[in-house]
Amino acid sequence: MSRVRARISVLGAGAWGTAVALALAARHDVLLWGRDSAAMAAMAQARENQSYLPGFAFPPALQVSGAFDAALSHVLEAPEDATPLLIAACPVAGLRPLLEQLRPHAIPNIVWLCKGFEYGTGLLPHQVVRAVLGELVPGAALSGPSFAQEVARGLPCALTVASTSAALRERVVATVHGGSIRVYACDDVIGVEVGGAVKNVMAIATGVADGLGLGLNARAALITRGLAEITRLGVALGGHSATFMGLTGMGDLLLTCTGDLSRNRRVGLGLAQGKPLDAIVAELGHVAEGVPCAKAVRELAHKLGVDMPITDAVAGVLFDGVTPQAMLAKLMARDPRDELAR
Repeated sequence: MSRVRARISVLGAGAWGTAVALALAARHDVLLWGRDSAAMAAMAQARENQSYLPGFAFPPALQVSGAFDAALSHVLEAPEDATPLLIAACPVAGLRPLLEQLRPHAIPNIVWLCKGFEYGTGLLPHQVVRAVLGELVPGAALSGPSFAQEVARGLPCALTVASTSAALRERVVATVHGGSIRVYACDDVIGVEVGGAVKNVMAIATGVADGLGLGLNARAALITRGLAEITRLGVALGGHSATFMGLTGMGDLLLTCTGDLSRNRRVGLGLAQGKPLDAIVAELGHVAEGVPCAKAVRELAHKLGVDMPITDAVAGVLFDGVTPQAMLAKLMARDPRDELAR
């Protein structure tokens, strides 16, 4: 497969955006942009993201800027021999505001890393992109089992790029695939995005179960039934069932439910200890996407008539004052059913 030299602007300087910028800067001309200009100036001086990804020095070639115009011109003024690529590395809640900033410009493409549903609209990221930028800007979701700290360390990982544009899929694979990162491609954007979103809710549930000391049998059952819920919702929205057995389904679910670096799993562990949600989120210091996602998914599932008891239970603990013990009792008291029933 041919390799390309790319001009890349990573829009969002959280842990994951920074890790992706670090990984790609070894092979490409990369600029990392963040909304807080003072924080970006400090980052540029320290040559490290001390707030979100401490301990990983920036390579000399990685540019850092708090100027949005600079981030755009870095891509829009790419030379003919460099592939331009815009990567949105913000949380789902920040995607629409970022796209609104991009809308007046003739951007060549957009790749997003965020996972979740937009609360209030129930839209997946690709639907938000289409609503703001229209149909003419090629877009792609880049997702999969990937902790930022491990990617920053150069440890192996595998991701999936999903887009209805075959040309953009090929461009992202040619740009991102290499070194310690493998990239697979598919056209099931809905399936990839649903898997990446709802696994965070299941990670909270698994953290609760582990925090209550329910054992490995319970963990395995919870993850497996969680995958069934994810698949039901994804298929109802138009995704392909096979997608949920891949990297962005089972792969991301396993990592997020069992890995100690998982923020959403840590939310569940804190809930099991009786800590208030606000205190848990404050301790994390990072966004835990499973929290707003649980509310959005519960509402969407009810609207579509999709049975999602684990999601309902998690949302009950997060937002309705249900105790983790009552959550467990409710799940265990459900009537038996055919395992493969939809």
